[in-house]
Amino acid sequence: MGRLVIVSNRVGVPKRGDAPTAGGLAVALKDAFSNRGGLWFGWSGTVSADPPDVVKHARRGNVDYAVIDLSQEAYEGFYAGHANAALWPVFHFRLGLLSYDRDHAECYRAANRRYAEKLLPLLRPDDTIWVHDYQLIPLGAELRAMGSRHRIGFFHHIPFPPWAVFSAMPGAEEVIRALLAYDLVGVQTHRDLTGLLDCMAQGTGMKVRAGGEIRFRGRRTRFRAFPIAIATDEFAELAARNVTQPATQRLQASLAGRDLIIGAERLDYTKGLPERLRAFGALLERFPEHSSHVTYLQVAARSREDVESYKDLKREIEHLAGRINGDYSDADWTPVRYVGRAVPRDTLAGFYRIAKVGLVTPLRDGMNLVAKEYVAAQDPEDPGVLVLSRFAGAAEGMPEALLVNPLDAYGMAEALNAALTMPLEERRERHAAMFRRLQAHSVSGWAKSFLDALERPDTSDTTHSRAAALSVFQPRLLSRSAATSSDSASEESVVSHVAGWSTARAS
Repeated sequence: MGRLVIVSNRVGVPKRGDAPTAGGLAVALKDAFSNRGGLWFGWSGTVSADPPDVVKHARRGNVDYAVIDLSQEAYEGFYAGHANAALWPVFHFRLGLLSYDRDHAECYRAANRRYAEKLLPLLRPDDTIWVHDYQLIPLGAELRAMGSRHRIGFFHHIPFPPWAVFSAMPGAEEVIRALLAYDLVGVQTHRDLTGLLDCMAQGTGMKVRAGGEIRFRGRRTRFRAFPIAIATDEFAELAARNVTQPATQRLQASLAGRDLIIGAERLDYTKGLPERLRAFGALLERFPEHSSHVTYLQVAARSREDVESYKDLKREIEHLAGRINGDYSDADWTPVRYVGRAVPRDTLAGFYRIAKVGLVTPLRDGMNLVAKEYVAAQDPEDPGVLVLSRFAGAAEGMPEALLVNPLDAYGMAEALNAALTMPLEERRERHAAMFRRLQAHSVSGWAKSFLDALERPDTSDTTHSRAAALSVFQPRLLSRSAATSSDSASEESVVSHVAGWSTARAS
């Protein structure tokens, strides 16, 4: 078995002697790397006017880290531009925030081409390549265009909308066709899988076969759902330890016996933070018995502060929090506490454990691991209640949460009231069911299931594929070449069609 090669947009190289940073992709891939070693490649996080055209290397344990810097132009066009101003909003169904610029789109493709150019010399013939997230969708096609015959998989961490939404972005067909360069494409949920298959059918004009695959000019690309998980038992232990730490103790003392509602995420317009604040205001208005008896703590670490829509969001949240506090505060009680900076993960774990309600209500989210971490953090003898948006991917596997529509402030207020007044026996039953399900699906199992499906496609477990249960899409054909293509055509023809922008640019 060859090395595992992970490619992600951002790579944090751990300091010598330290373990990889806890949380996120590092935790998910720790076991996969420990079993076979490998290479992690991506952007260093450094932006400069004239970055060196070299790959920087580091080795930690049996993992090699290889990173490149971005120029200011690449950062503005590829990352802040096309990835975050065009792809991010369209994948999250926010067409009103979609901002397309053709120069940024070309910069996005050029950045992926540069990633491929720098990665290819580092590869060995038997490597398995696993590419992560929307910033790097074209990378597989760029590698194929440069001659790579490796097994390459792609995992999409954020939502995948249907074609009726995604097609609003100029160049949508190119993005969808680029996915055909991969052997396996994974998404978070079966709802995302439905959207992806709809895009593949209508965006390529090809038939999606039963089981969720497209065979095109010698390549079989399969599409599956692989819901990402957390290290449940480890997080539960972390929360139990940190409930006695000074930060959690100070928070608990400051509540003076009041119930705590908690929300925690980075500042982003997909998270539904203004809607959440309006719902809390509606709770105090419609259920005045909770006044002076509940405190809402919202942690929203600032991000993408150079993007105007994020600046507007920050101002709106601060205005709403101030208005609620102005309307309902007493001399000894401030209903909303807003923290606009990152809080360490272990500290948050302790905060989750003492919170009566976990409020996780994104307008749209691929999965949302905060929901899972909140449940894992609870004391099983006296657990809190999860109020969860039905538009979060986590809702698909957490029916015992109180599921809400984040656009319905009064409906959310009613759910908050139900959570705050729920009897202990019901809280225990709901929590136990969700906790058992979290334990049954480990984060290491998520990585293993994807890699098994990628590396052993004919023998791997099909548990994660409900594509077979979906109707087979048979759209109108968008091009005669797509309609008449043969499975026996050469690899070179796949490259010329899939990596259309590479060949077009060369010509």
